[in-house]
Amino acid sequence: MDSLRKYFAEMIGTFVLVFFGCGTAVVTGCSTQNLGGYILTALAFGLVIVAMAYSIGNVSGCHINPAVSLAMFINGKMSLQDMLFYMCSQIVGATGAALLLSAFVGVSSGLGANGLYEDNVAKSLGIEIILTFVFVITILGVTSKIENSNVAGLVIGLSLTLVHILGIAFTGTSVNPARSIGPALFAEGDAINCVWVFIVGPLFGAAFAAIVYKFLDPAKKDEPAKKEEPAKKEEAAN
Repeated sequence: MDSLRKYFAEMIGTFVLVFFGCGTAVVTGCSTQNLGGYILTALAFGLVIVAMAYSIGNVSGCHINPAVSLAMFINGKMSLQDMLFYMCSQIVGATGAALLLSAFVGVSSGLGANGLYEDNVAKSLGIEIILTFVFVITILGVTSKIENSNVAGLVIGLSLTLVHILGIAFTGTSVNPARSIGPALFAEGDAINCVWVFIVGPLFGAAFAAIVYKFLDPAKKDEPAKKEEPAKKEEAAN
C-alpha cells in the first residue's frame, strides 16, 4: 500500500507540473520576444516544484521526473522496481495533464512541447544534458543532509527556475522526459519526432550528475575514516 501511495503521489505531482508549467507557457505566449511570459513560465515550473515538494515530498520524495528517479537509483536511494514504477507513474501523470490541457487550449497551441534548437540535434542534446546535470546535482546535494529538509523544496524549485531561464530560449527546457512525452503525444507538428532528444538528453545528464556527485560527496569520503575508528580503539585497549 505504501508503494501505491508513492506511485500515485508521483502521478499527481507530474500532472500538476505539466498542467501548470506547460499551461503557463501557452497562455502567456512564452517566447524570447515576450519577456513577461518567458519569466512567468520559468517561475511556474519552479513554483510547482516548491508546492509539490511540501505536499507530496513526505510521501514519495517528489521526484516527478524520470531523470531524478534515475539519479536516485544510481546513488542507491531507491530500488530498480521503484524507479520503473515511478517513471511509469510520472509519464501517466504528464500524459493526463497534456490531454486535459489540450481540451482547454487546443492542440494547435503546441501544449508547451519542446523543440530542437536551430533544428540541430547535437546542440539540443548538449543543452539538455548541461541543464539536467545542474538541476540534478543540486537535488542530490541539497537532499544529502537531513538538516536541509526544511529548505530543500525551495532550493530545488529555484534551481528549476534557473535552468528554465536559460533553457527556454534553446529547447523550451525539458530536463524531464515525462514533461516532454506528455505534450508531444498530442501537440501538432514535429514534437513527437524529436521527443527522443528530450528523453535521452535528460537521462544522460542525470546519470552523469549522479556519478559526479558520488565522487564529490563528502559523506562517502568520510566512511573509511569512520570504519577505522573502532580498529584504533581496539588497538588502544590492547
